[in-house]
Amino acid sequence: MTKRRHAMTVVVTGASGGVGRAAARAFAARGDRVAMLARGHAGLAAAADDVVRAGGEALTVPVDVSDADAVEAAASRVEEAFGPIDVWVNSAFTGIFAPFTEIAPDEFRRVTEVTYLGCVHGTRAALRRMVPRDRGAIVQVGSTLAYRGIPLQSAYCGAKHAIQGWNESLRCELLHSGSRVRTTMVQLPALDTPQFDWVLSRLPHRAQPVPPIYRPEVAARAIVHAADHPRRREYWVGGTTAATLLANAVAPGLLDRYLARTGFSSQQTAEGRDPGAPVNLWSPADGPEGHDFGAHGRFGEQAHSRSAQSWASRHHTAVGAAAVAAAAAVAVARGLRDA
Repeated sequence: MTKRRHAMTVVVTGASGGVGRAAARAFAARGDRVAMLARGHAGLAAAADDVVRAGGEALTVPVDVSDADAVEAAASRVEEAFGPIDVWVNSAFTGIFAPFTEIAPDEFRRVTEVTYLGCVHGTRAALRRMVPRDRGAIVQVGSTLAYRGIPLQSAYCGAKHAIQGWNESLRCELLHSGSRVRTTMVQLPALDTPQFDWVLSRLPHRAQPVPPIYRPEVAARAIVHAADHPRRREYWVGGTTAATLLANAVAPGLLDRYLARTGFSSQQTAEGRDPGAPVNLWSPADGPEGHDFGAHGRFGEQAHSRSAQSWASRHHTAVGAAAVAAAAAVAVARGLRDA
């Protein structure tokens, strides 16, 4: 008889759209209690409906994750409603598509405060509750750009690099103390999310993710798996993530030159940018009178719904065993041939 799984209390920041929205649905599909933190109104309300329809319990908490006190208060509200937090997912972010010299200091600061310090504030609130109980998992939603900077996204790349370095420090400290609280990071590829329609852009053409593009559900599955298996320090999602990180480790200078040639055109479509498009840098794009952007963007026809590399990352033990077995079979075959 299969043992019934107990529902968990999960917090997802940035849950009103994109990856956070998809992750909230994925946790809800297993019957979890999902608390969704974001600034938006329409998006949060629609996300709550998604969670309930998927089979979970929903709680929405409007909050700007750059405000540490507000995040702390949100964590208290979650535990009052749902009980002890088991999983905290830091997915909230914002960004700017523009050359570095065209980004104002306050704009750069804002991206850093939301994308990087939002993770710091969320993790601090989670640790205050998890460490005394000696249990819990924290998932940092990262990116290929946590290791490899690209042109036109300097603020976002800087914030994701910061998250990666800070998370490593925190992981070491938790291991040193013998804590059973775990933190892990999921490095994502280009995804079909609404960010390309609401992130501040000063590009001449509409922004786009660099192909190949994946559906946000690919990221959501990886996040749920990471929450269940947080002892792994990080997970790579998408073949391009693995290829880029490995290439950057071996030949970063060549990658600099390649991205200098291709990074501007590959992040823009042929369509002109709409100067009246919503911008979520300072306020949510889905405000009181806004509309729900959902989890998906406008690149669905190009987006992949599966990632073989992501599967391999989640099942690295089995993949490693299969590789060893294959190597052994080859060795035996060669031995028989040479006998």
